[in-house]
Amino acid sequence: MKIGIMSDSHDNIYAIDKAIEFFNDSKVEHVLHAGDFVSPFVAPRFSKLKAKLHYVFGNNEGDREFLRVKFGEIGVSPLGNFASLELGGRKIALLHGTHEDIVNALVKSGSYDVVVRGHTHQVGISGKKPILINPGETCGYMTGRKTVAILDLATLKAEILEI
Repeated sequence: MKIGIMSDSHDNIYAIDKAIEFFNDSKVEHVLHAGDFVSPFVAPRFSKLKAKLHYVFGNNEGDREFLRVKFGEIGVSPLGNFASLELGGRKIALLHGTHEDIVNALVKSGSYDVVVRGHTHQVGISGKKPILINPGETCGYMTGRKTVAILDLATLKAEILEI
C-alpha cells in the first residue's frame, strides 16, 4: 500500500491543488497531513482527494474549531495534536513535531514502524525501523521547494518529491 505524506501547506491553495493532483495520479490510498493548514478556507480543496485524509493540527492553525467544521463538511475529522494510526499493517505516529524531544521519544520508543512529522519545513527521511519522515513544506514559502512524500508501507521505502 502506498500513502502520501504532506505538511506545512500554509494556505497555499495552488500547492495544495498540485499535491492533491499528484496523490490522485499516484493512486495512494491514504494521505497524512502533519499540520499547518493555517486557515479553514483550504478544507474544501481536499474534497477532490480520492484517498482518505488523516490530519493533525500544527502550531499555526488559526481557528482549530472552524477547521474542524470545514473539514467535517467533506467528511474528514481532525486527529488532534497527535495520532497513532495503523495502515497496511504498520503502526504510524503522526504529529506536527513542534517539540523535538517528543519526536525523538517516539522514534526511540520502538512502538512505531513510521514516525511522520513536519514543522521544520526541511525534508528528511532517516532510519530503518522506525523510519522518520518529514515531507518538507507543501507551500514552498521558506525553502522555495514544494515537496511531499510517498511511502510504500510494504517495503518502508519513502521518497521526497517536488510538486
